[in-house]
Amino acid sequence: MGKEKIIISPVTRIEGHAKITIDLDENKNVEDARLHVTQYRGFEKMCEGRPYAEMPGLTARTCGICPVSHAISSSKACDNLLAVRPPKAGRNLRRIINLAQIIQSHALNFYHLSSPDFVFGFDAAPEDRNIFKLMQTHPQMAKDGINLRAFGQKIIETLGGKRIHPTWIVPGGVSHEISVETKDSILASIPEALEIAQTALKYFTENLHKFKKEIDSFANFPSLFMGLVNKKGNLEHYDGFLRFIDSQGNILEDGIDPRFYKDYIGEAVEEDSYLKSPYYKPLGYPNGMYRVGPLARLNIANACGTPLADIEFEKFKNINNGKPVLNTFYYHYARLIEIIYGIERIEQLLNEPQTLDTQIRAHANINRNQGVGCSEAPRGTLFHDYQADDNGIITGVNLIIATGNNNLAMNAGVKQVAQTFLDGNDIKEGALNRVEAVIRCFDPCLSCSTHAQGIVSSTIEIRDEKKKIIQTIRRG
Repeated sequence: MGKEKIIISPVTRIEGHAKITIDLDENKNVEDARLHVTQYRGFEKMCEGRPYAEMPGLTARTCGICPVSHAISSSKACDNLLAVRPPKAGRNLRRIINLAQIIQSHALNFYHLSSPDFVFGFDAAPEDRNIFKLMQTHPQMAKDGINLRAFGQKIIETLGGKRIHPTWIVPGGVSHEISVETKDSILASIPEALEIAQTALKYFTENLHKFKKEIDSFANFPSLFMGLVNKKGNLEHYDGFLRFIDSQGNILEDGIDPRFYKDYIGEAVEEDSYLKSPYYKPLGYPNGMYRVGPLARLNIANACGTPLADIEFEKFKNINNGKPVLNTFYYHYARLIEIIYGIERIEQLLNEPQTLDTQIRAHANINRNQGVGCSEAPRGTLFHDYQADDNGIITGVNLIIATGNNNLAMNAGVKQVAQTFLDGNDIKEGALNRVEAVIRCFDPCLSCSTHAQGIVSSTIEIRDEKKKIIQTIRRG
């Protein structure tokens, strides 16, 4: 009896294009499983030859879901090229728009992409596991998802001028200040957004008992965790220092200036995916697997730093008796805590008097030939690394995208879920849905993430009328 392969293509309810292959052994047990990212973007190469000032607006086009994150990391890389630090008002406004994007992106994942599994069950019929069914059976929940996303998107539009690809974030700060009226308008919308977020958190935590087997097997394994923390070691999304911890909570590296990320992070490529595989250099590839994103950020942080989020943070920390939470299913829990934190933090920042200052941008010429910008995107730590000549023309770009940082863990998770739930002799749709669902826990943004060059990354299979493969063409 020969070996067989199961292919899930496309992976559904994610951003971007991917497929999963599951290899069965002679006894139809799962031998291996892999995630393959099949689209290629190539912004690293496209940006060469462009003036540095174009980079925040240009790289924001990498994605329509999280353009603000790219504009933030890009503008910080440009700040680094100019050797300037934006004024306090500029930094605060950047923080606000970045948090607004994190809120709307997290809401998109929870309500639109993942909640059908929570509400209807992983074994529900495929035609029922979608936002349209949710609108029919749980209209208030569906409305809450729309309204919470709208809260974040409205802030982005109000500050940035438009909801997608705003050009307000520029090297040295932001392009214009905000008015008292704008501040008051955002503040007025906070109570409703906070109520929605708390309702979602209550629903999720009260239903966790239904998903014990998924919690136990959805990429539940030891790994490192990485992310930014502030000077107090608390949750941070805009600025700060890199921290690595191990699966027991021991700090491996702390206080790392993101400009020196290459001393700690290596990048590997594999022939079956366009997505790079970053790893922690001291442990090598692939043993240096680490996770980033909401779960990692809460695992490495000492606290959130806002009242309501800190209450829930303490409950989160007790899941594993104070040690890092290893169950990837809890990414959803961490996202909801971060939404609450983001809303509270936006309120704090708006109430800081300096946020309304008119000094919002620092001006300078090129003072360095390399600039690194790092921030926390919704899905994890995002690096923009630019080389520029003395005239400010970009000569080289390296991007490490949040989703890429999770690539090794996503592959390990796909394999674990497939081996737990999939029976090659009796393949059930619900089992295949769980293989996809573990990817949704990570909330990958695949169009953001594929920028590696010079590797064989896809195959074309030509089949006859009986679906037998008669030719395979490998593409680079």
